[in-house]
Amino acid sequence: MNLTLKVWRQKNSKEAGNFSTYQVNDITPDMSFLELFDVLNERLIAKGEEPVAFDHDCREGICGMCSMFINGRAHGPWQGTTTCQLHMRAFNDGDTIVVEPWRAAGFPVLKDLVVDRSAFDRVIAAGGFVSANTGNAQDANCLPVPKPDADDAFAAAACIGCGACVAACKNSSAMLFVSAKVSQLALLPQGQVERESRALNMVKQMDEEGFGSCTLTGSCEAACPKEISLENIARLNREYLMANLKKGLF
Repeated sequence: MNLTLKVWRQKNSKEAGNFSTYQVNDITPDMSFLELFDVLNERLIAKGEEPVAFDHDCREGICGMCSMFINGRAHGPWQGTTTCQLHMRAFNDGDTIVVEPWRAAGFPVLKDLVVDRSAFDRVIAAGGFVSANTGNAQDANCLPVPKPDADDAFAAAACIGCGACVAACKNSSAMLFVSAKVSQLALLPQGQVERESRALNMVKQMDEEGFGSCTLTGSCEAACPKEISLENIARLNREYLMANLKKGLF
């Protein structure tokens, strides 16, 4: 496969960026999208040029670091797929592929395709934890949890915090991410101690980080590589409302 890449290049967060065009030939359909960038960077280095900076770690769809906006879609054209799991057979010989970083005030660009996603860490630190001493691993039946709640908690816990929901949202909202983390704990007995403060504090931190409001267009769910459900946003809204009512803030 012979491809044309239009890649966002930006030296640092203070300087303006622009697209650079590269011709990349002899790409096999079985390569992953990140392997495409490995090949590109090897060729750039061989020519004495600056390689493209991009985030990656596990390359197994687990860590969420492979954040690329590909042809106008977070993580590319395949549904429920991270960039590292996207393969070149998703494209055709001769295609032009436009690659950008996440675009959001909460995710400032550090260099090229690398953005600072530490805002998510601060949101988690604000309330995404439990203080209950769970001790050693318990037998599965020691702490009964209704199966529907357990299933929903596991589904919410699948969120890898990649930020695709923010990148896909027209308002750069982080509601899908925050709602998944709140739901994951609110549905389980261990999460009940901080249930009210968690919703209040995480939403407050989310707003302080500069993420936009949610208008439920569904673009976040469509872009999420783990297909986190919009139902979690409804649950977060309920948790937030009840927490405010109990604390007399409404």
